[in-house]
Amino acid sequence: MAEQLYFSRDSKMFIEFDGHVWEVPVLDGFSFSQATNSTEITLNEMESSAGVSRRGRRAFNDSLAPGEWSFSTYVRPFQAASGTANGTADGSAKVHAVEEVLWALFAGAKNYDRSTYDFDTGGTNVITPATSSSVINFGSSNSSTLGTANVYFVLGDANQKVMKLDGVTVNEASIDFDIDGIATINWSGNANNVLDFTGSTHVDNTAPIHSDTTTDGTTMAVGDVWLDANDGNRLYVTTNVTNGSEANTVYIDEAIRDTGNFIRNRLTVLTVTPTTRDPDSDSVNELEANYSLTLTGGNITMSNNNTYITPEEIGTVNVPIGHVTGTRNFGGSFTCYLTEDTSTTNASGDFFEDLRGITNVVTNSFALVFKIGGASGTPRLEISMPTCHIEIPTHSIEDVISLETNFMALPSTIAEDDEATLTYFGA
Repeated sequence: MAEQLYFSRDSKMFIEFDGHVWEVPVLDGFSFSQATNSTEITLNEMESSAGVSRRGRRAFNDSLAPGEWSFSTYVRPFQAASGTANGTADGSAKVHAVEEVLWALFAGAKNYDRSTYDFDTGGTNVITPATSSSVINFGSSNSSTLGTANVYFVLGDANQKVMKLDGVTVNEASIDFDIDGIATINWSGNANNVLDFTGSTHVDNTAPIHSDTTTDGTTMAVGDVWLDANDGNRLYVTTNVTNGSEANTVYIDEAIRDTGNFIRNRLTVLTVTPTTRDPDSDSVNELEANYSLTLTGGNITMSNNNTYITPEEIGTVNVPIGHVTGTRNFGGSFTCYLTEDTSTTNASGDFFEDLRGITNVVTNSFALVFKIGGASGTPRLEISMPTCHIEIPTHSIEDVISLETNFMALPSTIAEDDEATLTYFGA
């Protein structure tokens, strides 16, 4: 048999969540892996009467570390087509995003109802699509566990290999403002297991029936994968193998081949508004009503700080059994040129001076709104963080002097979950 090689550019990624499968295009550079935790035992003794000193060692595999994965997607909002055809994101013409299932998982979604396109955890919608915009909030993320999904990577264009990451959680989302680039989100997280699922895969032009077999020769079972060879090896997960009632997951891939829903970072606008102009309450306004800053770069990073729990039984290689959430950590930085405008008092130079002047205020509060893609055009993504603590900007000495400012997005109170709201506007 000829040797089979697999190339990353021949790969596709699919996300299975609550009975549906999304095809989400990813950029080159995706990765997934799972390491082993091991223990080493060594001998260290003095010489025996025969002049021998044993210096050997033994190694034992204790457990599998949680799987790690990372990939990047473009920010791609779109206006869904009306109708119920396979692949559509919504029966109504509402705004969605190609990558929105990842935001839903990041924000705590555990259920999905395609009839209303609501992600929820029993009351609060994580994503609320509408005809003009789609709002993502984190009102369900105050939970010790988040929703999980299965992620499949189909590698190769012939003799495919299917890798399954089960129990996937989304731990971090990071947006970098590359001034000449396309708006991109860098995602990373963990999984309970990274499995070679090729043996549980059925490749055919038609949907499998109860008597069909997978690559390893076993009869089709619930949870096995079907690759539709007649449709670019689209992935389905088998949900029913009863004779006459065979069923597979519904797929969603709307707008993944559109070319009009990409966002240019260069159009990004930032508004900076202090919660109060008098932060030390001395009846003197130390801050301006707003500041006019034109970005040259920046980053927004949102993290759940998840950790995984693994049993510690001896005599077996333990595997992770689940995750727990840590402290939400939202924040980032932005850069702009150091400017002074004699006709205004809200340029970046004034911003530095005003923050430097309120040394008697240990916690400040600013509302930051990043309008990625422009102030009013479509498509765009707006990220609103109403209660940000901003550090005093630092100077960066380059050809043109710049300021770099770090910020932390905080909740309105320490127990709340309103650090940020994302709003997509479709093309």
